[in-house]
Amino acid sequence: MIASLVKAVAQLPDPRFRRVLWSGLVGTLLTYVLLYLAVGWGLSRLQLFGIGWADSLTDLLGGLAIFVVTLLLFPTVATLLMSFLLERVALAVEGRYYPALPAPRRQGMAESLWVALRFTVVALLINLLALPVYLLLLFAGIGVGLYYVVNGYLLSRDYFEMIAGRRMSPEAADGLRRRHRLRLWLLGMVLALLSTLPVVNLLAPLVATAAMVHEVEKLRDRRLSASASGGGIGD
Repeated sequence: MIASLVKAVAQLPDPRFRRVLWSGLVGTLLTYVLLYLAVGWGLSRLQLFGIGWADSLTDLLGGLAIFVVTLLLFPTVATLLMSFLLERVALAVEGRYYPALPAPRRQGMAESLWVALRFTVVALLINLLALPVYLLLLFAGIGVGLYYVVNGYLLSRDYFEMIAGRRMSPEAADGLRRRHRLRLWLLGMVLALLSTLPVVNLLAPLVATAAMVHEVEKLRDRRLSASASGGGIGD
């Protein structure tokens, strides 16, 4: 897991990565600004309806509340953006580290977009419902941990499905993810942490995509080795 993250970060200056890097940076920054404005508008609407926790939060923290809530929701929205750049990132990583791989499975835009949209809607709903709990437990130091546990699972599952789906059937990808759920969950928590660090979070979606390419290839290789040695793991 650590090796995958190190390789992902190390490839950022790679010429094959540079164009998608700048596209990702601009898109991620724009996403953050739009999300910040949307969160500000949303909290102001909640105040008008007299929702207690929103009133207390904005009264206590003012503009900082918008910043905090934006950071919490940012990983989910940024993942949707990455679905449009994912193929270019994955090909750059595979071109450098896995040049012998055959061409990936052809996926229609509708399939890729559906996976990303489904994740975004589900993750946003879960985080919005849990937001008062996160904020309530924040002062006890528990809310942050709960946030990373929940979003670590969500991010690991979505990035894995998007990347593994390029080279495996959905059924095979799901089976592989379930067999290594703890390892992927831990990686997801690291990605969730990176996604909430100011400035670093602008690069986090790219790093997450590249790191997951490495993880998928490691797990696929283990699966094929186990099958060849008589493990009987099939698609």
